[in-house]
Amino acid sequence: MTEKPVRDLIAGGFDHRRALEILASARPAAIKACAEKVLDGLGEVAVLANRTGLAMLPYEDTVRGTTFHLGEVLVAEAHIQVPGRDVEGYGAVVGRDLEHAMGMAVIDAAIAADQSISPILELLIAESAHQQRTDRERLRKVEATRVEMETF
Repeated sequence: MTEKPVRDLIAGGFDHRRALEILASARPAAIKACAEKVLDGLGEVAVLANRTGLAMLPYEDTVRGTTFHLGEVLVAEAHIQVPGRDVEGYGAVVGRDLEHAMGMAVIDAAIAADQSISPILELLIAESAHQQRTDRERLRKVEATRVEMETF
């Protein structure tokens, strides 16, 4: 099986930023399974950080267009280095699931190393579709609660 290079991720509409957005919101089991697939191909991994903590949650005021901090949110964060390939990987997810964050960091490092792109591309496509379905369903439920009021 021929490995797909990173340019195939980009051709599929997944630049680095978009890939990380999808991974951060992806189902943990899918992230962990993909990370297991790509981990062996990376080689030795050094863990630089693996922790939980609070981070400020930025939000944009839609009227003024200014950003403010809505409050703090608990995040799990992982930062790894692959010395043999001179690449790093980073993952951060809302909550305390350190394995999810670590899986995301492994996948990020694999993307940077141009390693095992096929399973990553499959994951991104599947999770993007799942997130779109979930968003549509949520919006459908919100629309069902809309009330129109007459003004006098």
